[in-house]
Amino acid sequence: MRLDNDKITDKMDEEIEKAVQALKEGKTMLYPTDTIWGIGCDATDRQAVEKVFALKKRPDSKSLIVLVSDESMLEEYVEEVPQIAYSLIEVNDKPMTIIYPKGKGLAENLLAEDGSVGIRIPKSDFCIRLIKRFRKPIVSTSANISGEKAPSRHAEISEEITNGADFCVNPAFEGTSSHKASSIIKLGLNGEIEIIRK
Repeated sequence: MRLDNDKITDKMDEEIEKAVQALKEGKTMLYPTDTIWGIGCDATDRQAVEKVFALKKRPDSKSLIVLVSDESMLEEYVEEVPQIAYSLIEVNDKPMTIIYPKGKGLAENLLAEDGSVGIRIPKSDFCIRLIKRFRKPIVSTSANISGEKAPSRHAEISEEITNGADFCVNPAFEGTSSHKASSIIKLGLNGEIEIIRK
């Protein structure tokens, strides 16, 4: 029996409420993004970010990607958004993370050493609704031990990660992700563009 759209929306809303509660409590979360499965947490909570690094066994000298719901949220957490970024966001039809020169209002331990931060506006209904409901940015890093293969589907996540995370979104909301990591572009204050990952 197939669920109609209203029932699917109700189920998604229920799942989002559970995820928001976990985020508010400083918990780590496994969730589907527009690319691959991610480990997330409140991107403004230093202790929650520490838990993500510990779960991934990743040095905290490395930076983490952050998801925001739209351009207005982006502007709240970046000192200055280079004008070229708006054009890139508008024309890009595939998941793209942009590294901005200076993050602000975020947990300091997720920023790069130079203060820059990688941020993406996801092309995922579930993610956007989750972030809007939470009203804050969410960390997004691949749901794997550092150095191991990134899981494109829930079934590929290792037991160590699933057992170590505090909350896991129902895999039924995996949706139509690209199953590939996003491209990464680094922007300078004067509009310089450097392609980090195609």
